[in-house]
Amino acid sequence: MRRISQGKTPDMFDTMTFTKILGAGCGALLLFLLGNWGAELIYHGSGGHGDEEHAQGYVIEVADAEEAAEEEPEIDFAELMAAADVGKGEKVFSKCKACHKLEDGANGTGPHLYSIVDRRIAAVDGFGYSEVLATNEEAWTVENLEGFLADPKGWAPGTKMSFAGLKKPTDRANIIAYLQTIGG
Repeated sequence: MRRISQGKTPDMFDTMTFTKILGAGCGALLLFLLGNWGAELIYHGSGGHGDEEHAQGYVIEVADAEEAAEEEPEIDFAELMAAADVGKGEKVFSKCKACHKLEDGANGTGPHLYSIVDRRIAAVDGFGYSEVLATNEEAWTVENLEGFLADPKGWAPGTKMSFAGLKKPTDRANIIAYLQTIGG
């Protein structure tokens, strides 16, 4: 009689290992799907999407965008300029210091702002303005500065200036009042 070895053959070992790996992968997928289903029940109620009758939450009524725009009081920027605080404008200018210098001829990433109020737009020789500003023949009036400082990319689409703008009208008035004192 021939004795049969009780050891495992290499083919049987490879098949068994593969089966274990496949089983572990299927088990992990099953756990993931069950976790997803449980989370759906917790966060979305009965799981019925679009089921308004069983939806949890509260309805908060808000004014329409048109009504909200009508209710916003119109700001007279000339009055803000008359009441502007140069000291506060100097503090607001700290947001601009990284790119702009106040000394005549000292350009940074942006052009110098010495005597900018009522200066022609794109008037600094040797500075590489974006095309939208280089072709603009207007001056940096208080109104133009106010519009540009509020939303640079909206006022001059295509500008290289990456600053998002000053949202508060009082900040814009204060900084313009401060810039009027520089090089005047």
